[in-house]
Amino acid sequence: MSGVRRLGRRWRRQRPLRTRLTVAASAAVALVAVGVCTAAFFVIRYEMFHQLDLNLTQSATRVIQENRDAGPQVVAGECRYLSAPACAQIAPALPAEDPAHPYLLPVSAPVREVATGDRAPYFSNITLSGKPMRMLTTRLGDDKALQVALRSDSVEKGVRQAAGLLAVIGAAGVLLAAGLGYWVSRTGLAPVARLTATAERIASTRDPRHRIELPPGPPGRQDEVTRLAASFNTMLGELEQSVTAQRRLVADASHELRTPLTALRTNAELLARADRLTDAQRDRAAGALARQLREVTGLVNDLIELARDEEPTPLLEEVRIAALAEHAVAAARAHWPSTPFTLHIAPDAAETVRPGVPARLTRLLTNLLDNAAKFSPEGLPVEVELTASRHAGSESGSESGSGSRPRPRPRSGERLELTVRDHGPGITTEDLPYVFDRFYRAETARALPGSGLGLAMARQIARAHGADLTAEQAQGGGALFRLTFA
Repeated sequence: MSGVRRLGRRWRRQRPLRTRLTVAASAAVALVAVGVCTAAFFVIRYEMFHQLDLNLTQSATRVIQENRDAGPQVVAGECRYLSAPACAQIAPALPAEDPAHPYLLPVSAPVREVATGDRAPYFSNITLSGKPMRMLTTRLGDDKALQVALRSDSVEKGVRQAAGLLAVIGAAGVLLAAGLGYWVSRTGLAPVARLTATAERIASTRDPRHRIELPPGPPGRQDEVTRLAASFNTMLGELEQSVTAQRRLVADASHELRTPLTALRTNAELLARADRLTDAQRDRAAGALARQLREVTGLVNDLIELARDEEPTPLLEEVRIAALAEHAVAAARAHWPSTPFTLHIAPDAAETVRPGVPARLTRLLTNLLDNAAKFSPEGLPVEVELTASRHAGSESGSESGSGSRPRPRPRSGERLELTVRDHGPGITTEDLPYVFDRFYRAETARALPGSGLGLAMARQIARAHGADLTAEQAQGGGALFRLTFA
């Protein structure tokens, strides 16, 4: 039995899903068809023989009424005719009391037992003169049994005809079940086949722009396979966006790295001929080389930071945003001595904490401050403000987003907001939707230093910490960046 089971499991593993579904559906319908035909055969057979038994019972009742006091004898002997009345005979309990003339029907030991009352009346099938017969043996008075028989040719012929007809119907049902099983598997697995073909096409072409065609209808009334195809389309859309972003990042990074790498190679080749340069030329080339190395190093580090789209969970801790802002502003003042920085912290925000990675949040604030100082005219301040407001929310904690990325939950009753405002040229309406894109630089910023990755990195860090970073035009001129911790 275990060998048969292993063989069955091996067969199921080696057959495609459509074949297995076809076989399963066909077997189920065929089993029902064969079961119905088998049950119908036994019902028909029972009813036909039951009708014959009723005729024998009626004949026996009539003979008993007419021959209640008669002795052992043959009462009616027309057994050889199919349409004749039932043949009947009376048999005694003791063989010594048998009549001189022979019986037409066989008298066996069970017949004697019915005569003595030791056995209940019964029906039996016998053969007489080569003809099938149905016989009823019942008790007649004391120590006598009555045997009544009718030919059963017509009944058995009817049973055989019914069996043949039901066999044909069952075979037709099996063929119909096979066709229905194939149709069910073909129709039911059509979306799965389209999904498989799309997946194979994507695997061969590496192009995630393909989609599975969905049947029309409201989303709420779609079946499970259609919802699976819709989910697969959604996944393909996300994959396409990811691949497009990856290709754009590689293209932009290669474009941004081409110029500094060319300058590095030029200065390196120049320093290779240092014996032909003056001391001033050699110092100038070495300084340019060091500066370009720092730019390339910073660009590569920014690219590595952008490629890591999640925060390491073990580094999460409760961070006091006010202290972080004070540290970032102090560092910005040292880095941009010609730009004044003002910091205002609301009393209810001074002690507020949020779960996060301090180094990453510091990088976020530093990028915002450096961007503001870069565009601020000399002498005009960069204004930093930290406030807290009340709102309804869930309990604090950390929740998981996609993968293992930590998503800090909003705190009940407070929203923390940090704004950084400069007094520079501001952000034009055309540039506003793209300020957080990687390597995007507005027309007014093309001559300024930087790689165009700072704001993209700031937004990525904000999203990884469950915060929202937006940009807008400040009233009175300049740009305003708003970092909101829910």
